[in-house]
Amino acid sequence: MALKRQNKIDANFSMASMTDIIFLLLLFFMITSTVVNPNSIKILLPESKQQTAAKPLTRVIIDEHLNYYVAFENEKEQQVPFEGIETFLQARILEEPDMYVALYADESIPYRELVRVLNICNENKFKLVLATRPPEK
Repeated sequence: MALKRQNKIDANFSMASMTDIIFLLLLFFMITSTVVNPNSIKILLPESKQQTAAKPLTRVIIDEHLNYYVAFENEKEQQVPFEGIETFLQARILEEPDMYVALYADESIPYRELVRVLNICNENKFKLVLATRPPEK
């Protein structure tokens, strides 16, 4: 007697139910991620009602030939030897104690020249700003 199976095994796999589950998981994680607060410190920053005045600015410029120039605010730059930078800055800081020193340097100069000026400012407790482009003339 020849018996045949009534049920045939189908080798195909339906992805329709899998995509539904993935879509529901995606929705679940998107919704819950907006509810979760990150562990961060909330800082109350102070707000000012008025603008502060700009601090007086002294410029120290080092060009590509290692020439040093100094100027105060809108004055014209004057060339000084390296030793003259400290005396110029000390004379200006007596006039303006809240003065900032902006250091402009050509990109081709050695770092040691920058460090020498930085040391002068550090030893005399000057406030220093490293500028990235030369001042407008």
